[in-house]
Amino acid sequence: MTTPTTAAPATPRRWRPDLATLAPFVALLLLLGVGTLVNPNFMSADNLLNVVTRCVFVALIGIGATFVIGAGGLDLSVGSMTAFVAGVMIMTINAGSGAPGIASLAVPFLVAVALASACGLANGLITTFGRIEPFIVTLGTMGVFRALITYLGDGGTISIHSSDLRDFYRPVYFGSVLGVPIPVLVFVIAALAASLLMYRTPFGRHVTAIGSNEEVARYSGVSIWRVRTLTYVIQGLCVGVATIIYVPRLGSATPTTGLLWELQAITAVVIGGTALRGGSARIWGTVLGAIILEVIGNIMVLSNHISEYLIGAVQGAIIIVAMLAQRALRSRQS
Repeated sequence: MTTPTTAAPATPRRWRPDLATLAPFVALLLLLGVGTLVNPNFMSADNLLNVVTRCVFVALIGIGATFVIGAGGLDLSVGSMTAFVAGVMIMTINAGSGAPGIASLAVPFLVAVALASACGLANGLITTFGRIEPFIVTLGTMGVFRALITYLGDGGTISIHSSDLRDFYRPVYFGSVLGVPIPVLVFVIAALAASLLMYRTPFGRHVTAIGSNEEVARYSGVSIWRVRTLTYVIQGLCVGVATIIYVPRLGSATPTTGLLWELQAITAVVIGGTALRGGSARIWGTVLGAIILEVIGNIMVLSNHISEYLIGAVQGAIIIVAMLAQRALRSRQS
């Protein structure tokens, strides 16, 4: 007679915090503390609102980049695309009646969104159907878009001609609703919509599935070319919205508009916990990453110890450190 064996009691799994999710929050809190020590005015409401407002452009573009990078892609053309779209948009404004009003801006807004989405579609189609590495494709289109804005402006500045229309347009960047700047409201709405799309729809799951393992996703019935192309269209759409908000800030576009925004957007995405190799996508992490970058820049401006001209160097160093941290985290989890 055999004695029945009893299963050993299951060992309860210990809860482990998601370091990739927590890291941006911890980094932001530490930076807020450093900023307070550097300058007592750092934590003032006006300064903090200014910091968040100034990061909107990178945050919006970074939201689009989260989809692209999450699917295993890359877009280096977003800064040049912003300049090109801004130039065409201003030219459309100047070609209109010039009378201040919603109607005078509706068409230019549609042109900006449509053109930016078309640029993203071109990047996506060339990448997918051309079977060319996204690094090469977007490096090429980066040069094309930057050359086009230089050509359109004849090497100079493209500005809104009507001062009345410029004043009517200014509240899109400088205005507020219940004390909250309009740009901040726009990027919060964009982040909410992007989160819903990424985390609550099959499309979002397909994005991360392709980034994790493209072959497995293909055998699972995921349309690789459609999903990956749409990520670039979303990137273009985000560039279009960012351009609409950016133009009233200066009322003009130049060949240097959006310079190095691609570096800032990619850095924000990586700081936020999205793996540069794809397979994960953290929308709110990207938003925090954009805020962190702007907080660092603001601290450097308020400090007398570090030159603000080194902001680009600091941002470049940050993305290298973030990549090393991601690699160390992956090694620890494996």
